[in-house]
Amino acid sequence: MEQQVQWFMEQIRLSKRKQFGVSSEQTKIEQLNLFNEDEETHNLAVSEPQRIEVKTHYRKRTRLTTDKLPADLPMEVIEHKLPEKDSICPDCGGELHTMGKETRDELKVIPAKAVIVRHIRHVYSCRNCEKTSDHTPIVKAEIPEPVIKGSFASPETIAHIATQKFMMGSPLYRQEQEWKQNGIEISRQTMSNWLIKACEDWLEAIYEEMKKRLWEHEVLHVDETVVQVLKEPGKAAQSKSYMWLYRTSGEAKHQIILYDYQPDRKHIHPEEFLKEFSGYLHADGYNGYYKLSEKITVIGCWAHVRRKFFEAMEALPKEKQATSNAAKGVTYCEKQFALLCPENRLKEREKQSKPIIGEFYDWVGKLNVLPKTHLG
Repeated sequence: MEQQVQWFMEQIRLSKRKQFGVSSEQTKIEQLNLFNEDEETHNLAVSEPQRIEVKTHYRKRTRLTTDKLPADLPMEVIEHKLPEKDSICPDCGGELHTMGKETRDELKVIPAKAVIVRHIRHVYSCRNCEKTSDHTPIVKAEIPEPVIKGSFASPETIAHIATQKFMMGSPLYRQEQEWKQNGIEISRQTMSNWLIKACEDWLEAIYEEMKKRLWEHEVLHVDETVVQVLKEPGKAAQSKSYMWLYRTSGEAKHQIILYDYQPDRKHIHPEEFLKEFSGYLHADGYNGYYKLSEKITVIGCWAHVRRKFFEAMEALPKEKQATSNAAKGVTYCEKQFALLCPENRLKEREKQSKPIIGEFYDWVGKLNVLPKTHLG
């Protein structure tokens, strides 16, 4: 019963933290001494700062703000001058001159303007042939193809709708209302069809090219997250679907991030997506990744290892957290060399991380904990 009560208390603490606590997994506990070298607290990417003595001073407290107007924004200047009849000194009657100027800036917003672009294509024929020949050639002027055939949508309109929906989070029904306020009748069904057609005709080719470039990298990251899709054929609304994310690693000069929606979590989906890739795949502990082709080497994520110890520590009462085995597990995962270049990072990991990992696994193997607890 004591063990069961303890388990319930852990669940309550974790639930309260998820509901009311911060999402960051930073720790404030003092780091346990896992390193025997002098450089244990030395940041290898930052040189030692010089110590400079400064005199005590006082300054007026000002309100800090991050608001800033860009310097390259077009500027409209309005000068306010006295009328000529008022430019007379009130004391002697002499003429007044400008001795200085006071400046105040305002941010003026000009609402978006919609216009109809009417394309008129001229069709030409030969007057002489019309009179003298039984055949008259017809020549048409060049005209750009529409972004969607049979539609009055322009590239700018589709880009605006997509930006509002996917970047600003404005659903199509709200955009429909906004168009209507400006006297333009465009239904959400029409906008939805425009987005789908534009993706099929223009964006899908770009996506496939990005996928090819993604395969050229040696290291990739992958993760999947649950999404809920309403009215999906053959599936209940409460069933799980998955959005898979594939991206380049930090050393890539040009970052690529691609999403791939799938109705389930089967390993055949990453297998199909990465069919032309060979190299290292950075992932969590999902077993599906370990069923991929032999040309893909799956490498585990220490952030996920650390998170389990962090949650086990957060499940404990505050007074017991700093001295717990969970806190020690967090500390084992803390050593970071993110600011170093890959070559120096490898050297430091061989020198410092490798022996710590060996010690870490020995320590884990000797822990005597209940399997159903968070630490277990």
